[in-house]
Amino acid sequence: MTPSSPNITDNVAENLKAVLARIEAARAGAVSPAAKVELVAVSKGHGPERVLGALKAGHRLFGENRVQEAKAKWPELKARFPGTELHLIGPLQTNKARDAVALFDAIHSLDRMKLAEILKGELARAGKPVRLFVQVNTGEEPQKAGVAPRETKEFVGRCRDALELPIDGLMCIPPLVEEPALHFALLKKLAGECGVALLSMGMSADYETAIRFGATHVRIGTAIFGERE
Repeated sequence: MTPSSPNITDNVAENLKAVLARIEAARAGAVSPAAKVELVAVSKGHGPERVLGALKAGHRLFGENRVQEAKAKWPELKARFPGTELHLIGPLQTNKARDAVALFDAIHSLDRMKLAEILKGELARAGKPVRLFVQVNTGEEPQKAGVAPRETKEFVGRCRDALELPIDGLMCIPPLVEEPALHFALLKKLAGECGVALLSMGMSADYETAIRFGATHVRIGTAIFGERE
């Protein structure tokens, strides 16, 4: 592994500290924030040098979009830094489910029954707990993955009742051209209807808004690591 550059390490650590401070300020200013907001530092597209900046600063929760990239990057880093937690925040192909269950501690992108059925088998096979979030396509965008809002409660119920999958939360990515607060409010409403506690919503541009609507997990990459390489 390439040794980390002091400048990169220091910059990432400073960015991380600033983001954590803004998270706490957003929580303090919210009417009814979540009891705890977890920062998922999105390291997709960034090499070990930048990731080490956050790890050495004490951060232990990271997000990746692709299983293959995570497999190449994270086993060594997780061995070096015990207690590191890795979340899959991007789409999951069914043929990558086994690798995903083996590597990740949470999957934020459960969006169809076929994937749910395969995950049930892989979770049983692996014998390890993996937190599951259902991705909701709050904007009903045809190019975006996710369960339609009107189908979310039924989908969560089928996962729980028919497959006995532990659904822990919901996730959304609001449309770029719309006010994110509307989508965060919708996701919170759906979470209440589904009886789930976790809300994965908010990225670098809108995480403070998401926190005001009860986000428990915010997924932030650019504000910590800079532009992807």
